[in-house]
Amino acid sequence: MATGVLQRVSGGLGRAKSGAHSAGQLAVGFATSSCRNREDSWFKSLFVRKVDPRKDAHSTLLTKNEESNLYKIQFHNVKPECLDAYNKLCEDVLPSIHADKYYPCELVGTWNTWYGEQDQAVHLWRYRGGYPALTEVMNKLRQNKDFTAYRKERGKMLLSRRNQLLLEFSFWNEPVPRTGPNVYELRTYQLRVSGAFVCRARAVRYRQQNREAVGGFFSQIGNLYMVHHLWAYKDLQSREDTRNAVWQQEGWHEVVYYTVPLIQHMDSRIMIPTKASPLQ
Repeated sequence: MATGVLQRVSGGLGRAKSGAHSAGQLAVGFATSSCRNREDSWFKSLFVRKVDPRKDAHSTLLTKNEESNLYKIQFHNVKPECLDAYNKLCEDVLPSIHADKYYPCELVGTWNTWYGEQDQAVHLWRYRGGYPALTEVMNKLRQNKDFTAYRKERGKMLLSRRNQLLLEFSFWNEPVPRTGPNVYELRTYQLRVSGAFVCRARAVRYRQQNREAVGGFFSQIGNLYMVHHLWAYKDLQSREDTRNAVWQQEGWHEVVYYTVPLIQHMDSRIMIPTKASPLQ
């Protein structure tokens, strides 16, 4: 009798185990299928996305449509022992190009970096007429023997150089000559996405009340998704006071909260204008 009871219990446990095993397999099957469906859905989302139709590039939406100014910014890393000679060479050549109406370009400003990358010169040019004006200037300068000699002599003084072509933001005023003395700050932002341009536009409107805003630009050729803001201050203390005061404006905290995560990298240069610079 005891043996019969044990056999019945053992049989019941076996059937229970078998049922649990089958249920487990079924659950795993459902889970695996569900997981696979989610993976398929996620994978398809990488390729099948609803994209809002656009008729204009970001550059068309953000820049001044009524004008077609193109800007070129140059960064020249100069041999430390050659910086004075380099500045003198630039003072002898660059203003003559700026003043000559034969060339459709203007020297907006030229500086030496004070804090940031040392022994560096920064030049900002404006080409009225966009890319055709840039091409015209390049072709004419190739025929200019004085400029060719300048480039050859300049090459002996440089460690490296790079440049970018820029457009100006529609919500910034065009850079115009100003008297000094001033120190200038070039703040450069490497953005994560192109939509961040609009967020940076919201930030700038808080900083246009004390004439410290000089110009705002975004890259077209060179490092992309890059923004440059150029500011002018009486001195470094004035810069500190101005930047602290903006935190007292309503809404600034919210702007910072939403825009900072969109920035991949940022850099600040404090620059001193050279004698040849229209921005003093």
